[in-house]
Parts: sequence; structure tokens; C-alpha cells
Amino acid sequence: MIIKVRATPNSNKNELVKDDNIYKVYLTCPARDGKANKLLIKILAKHFSISKTQIKIVKGNKSRDKIIEIIE
Repeated sequence: MIIKVRATPNSNKNELVKDDNIYKVYLTCPARDGKANKLLIKILAKHFSISKTQIKIVKGNKSRDKIIEIIE
């Protein structure tokens, strides 16, 4: 499954909101040293009730707009 994600680092709380066909994920981590991407994967894994290893960032590793692949 492929999903589109809009990540917002340095937010007040960790939150995932589905808006049409885009997931908006608010992260408390800064976007440095891959910390925000690690937290993003953790939040998505919890939301979909899957392992973190089943989630892969296909595009947008250094961007707010990402394409994520979920391997089931």
C-alpha cells in the first residue's frame, strides 16, 4: 500500500490526521539527523498496527511531503 504523508516537525504534540487521501503527521521532534523520520515511522506503525520494519519512505526523505510504502 502506498500513502502520501505531510510531516510537520517541531509541533506541540505527536498527532496523525487523515485529510482526504493525505495523512498529516505532526511531530514533536526536529527535522535533524533523521529523528523526525524515525518518529514518523513509529507513529505510522502504531496507527496501522504493524511493525516499524514494514514501513519504508520511498520518496521525500528530506522533505515534508513524503510517499510511504507499507508492506503487509
